Amino acid sequence: MKKYLLIGVSAFVLGAGSMAYVSQHAIAAATPPKANTYRMLGLFGDVLDIVERQYVTPVDDTKLIHAALDGMLTSLDPHSNYLDPEGFDDMRDQTRGEYGGLGLEVTTEDGVVKIISPIDDTPAAKAGLKPGDYITAVNGDSVLGLSVTDAVKQMRGKPGETVTLTIAREKSDPFDVKLQREIIKQKSATAKLDGDYGILRVSGFNEKTTDEAKAAFEEIKAKNPHMKGLILDLRRNPGGLLDQAVGISDLFLEGGEIVSQRGRDPRDVERYNARPGDITNGLPMVVLIDSGTASAAEIVAGALQDRKRASIVGLTSFGKGSVQTVIPLRGGMDGALKLTTARYYTPSGRSIQKTGIEPDLEVAASKDEAQEIANRAFGFSEASFKNALNADEGKVRKGAHTPAEAPPEGFDVKKDFQMSRAEDVLRYGSVAATPKLSAPTARLASILSKSKVAEVKAPTPKQP
Repeated sequence: MKKYLLIGVSAFVLGAGSMAYVSQHAIAAATPPKANTYRMLGLFGDVLDIVERQYVTPVDDTKLIHAALDGMLTSLDPHSNYLDPEGFDDMRDQTRGEYGGLGLEVTTEDGVVKIISPIDDTPAAKAGLKPGDYITAVNGDSVLGLSVTDAVKQMRGKPGETVTLTIAREKSDPFDVKLQREIIKQKSATAKLDGDYGILRVSGFNEKTTDEAKAAFEEIKAKNPHMKGLILDLRRNPGGLLDQAVGISDLFLEGGEIVSQRGRDPRDVERYNARPGDITNGLPMVVLIDSGTASAAEIVAGALQDRKRASIVGLTSFGKGSVQTVIPLRGGMDGALKLTTARYYTPSGRSIQKTGIEPDLEVAASKDEAQEIANRAFGFSEASFKNALNADEGKVRKGAHTPAEAPPEGFDVKKDFQMSRAEDVLRYGSVAATPKLSAPTARLASILSKSKVAEVKAPTPKQP
């Protein structure tokens, strides 16, 4: 049975999640009937009947039941949810790499729509929307309290039409942004040369990503056959199809394990291995990551880090280490369930759920970002979801701290400091050999009490 596994970071986003399409028969289990379960189902029917007869205005039974299904699933973890037939179709369009919209990956926090990442070269990215921005209204209509699926529906429509989003951003007054809908033909992999180094940018993982990445690399290799190194840029990559994450990793590995996934049953382990053949012929590599690098992108970074194939530069990744299975209902006629069914593990056996991939050289993109990391334990990450799956026993995400490096005084703000440091690692041959810069002056917990520091080091997961 062909599987399509999708890895991402949101409940239902314009294309993120870790998914496999399976038949309902594959999940049938001989579970004995439970009297309390039937009693509660009867209670649900009673409540639905009362609402139908006594609510102040007429209600739509279908919408009520869809909302109940979604509420049941989202109570499990941030990435399980119900997709109505329209939402299921949208998700499949997204994985094909072409869809109509604004180019946003979004999720919800306590009923508020939050941007995970704008997608490269889309209306959202061109308008300057940022990860962590909140969308409070669409065309003047509030989206507070809506499910992410319903909020996305308001943002979608005919290409060419203008959409006004009301944005709430930290340390800023709310403001409106006008965007024009487009057919998003997401080119998920592009490449360019910067002197003797190649830069391969992968912004997501759809059905075309591995082929696009291979073609993009071959194009720059033809322009400079004597390239001295390659930077794989996975920053702000929210995830996508697992088979494409495996495919990207396989481009640079000569064999061995890339990732494994393990379900509820300890015997339920599936491993994905690389085939012989490295398209770079062993060129030195650096992978760039940040807090927006999630799930499928973390698989690639973790595989190349564990297999000693690349150095990792940037900031600790998002920390989504779970796999969702998409289960069509009546062949998709009634939509689908997206249900968390497994965790994934890097080749060394690491689960990065909540903790993320930590870079070999920690580099903040700006002084402001360094200060944010010093001020806040998690920022926006998997660990910030109050109902996220727990990390491996005893593991916690690194708390508030001063990053090892940030742009020094006099660094041109128009340049990419993290990219510059990645090139330095290639130039010097390793992270260990690369001259280190002075730590930034971001103030940390000297202003905090010891009890607060302890809370940062061993937090109870909660939303920011």
